[in-house]
Amino acid sequence: MQEQYRTVARGGVHELEINKSRFRCALAPAATEEEAQAFVQRIRKEHSTATHNCFAYVIGADGGVQKSSDDGEPGGTAGVPMLQMLLRREVRYVVAVVTRYYGGVKLGAGGLIRAYGGAVGEALDALGTVTRTRFRLATVTVDHQRAGKLENDLRATGRQVRDVRYAAEVTLEIGLPEAEVDAFRDWLADATAGTAVLELGGEAYGTV
Repeated sequence: MQEQYRTVARGGVHELEINKSRFRCALAPAATEEEAQAFVQRIRKEHSTATHNCFAYVIGADGGVQKSSDDGEPGGTAGVPMLQMLLRREVRYVVAVVTRYYGGVKLGAGGLIRAYGGAVGEALDALGTVTRTRFRLATVTVDHQRAGKLENDLRATGRQVRDVRYAAEVTLEIGLPEAEVDAFRDWLADATAGTAVLELGGEAYGTV
């Protein structure tokens, strides 16, 4: 697995006008190719009267799935520059749809490439990106007496507390960077006088 990847901070829309044509870029995070395709279809339905709805998406922390479409624009002038912009910015798990409403002035191949790629670049600038880091899921089980202080200590030291469950004992689900597992085990033993139990789970990505 990749140690980290960058993705769009939030979904949203950015619009610009070039030679009377409106270029509306809709960006969204997408965990799977199916999610990306569903987003494309939704935008196409919302803007069914538009001249073109071109798209590009990159799925996988390693960028393993990459697809784009010119949707009727001259070959290589829309979807490819959109995809290239996503790759140049090194964003993953993201889908972009640029909707064009033609304004009557032809842009030429170079103009289209700049317009479609630029729409994606400007949308990324406007919406921002975040870095997701690979981490281990872990659960800490501790008695009720120590649970409150432990949770506070975890948050105070910047740990990601993902869930807290109360039963006979208290279970806290956390995320740990792989490199910090051993150090955390020692810290936990000191913080709870050796009474807490740490169990490591699978891997995921997030802000840790």
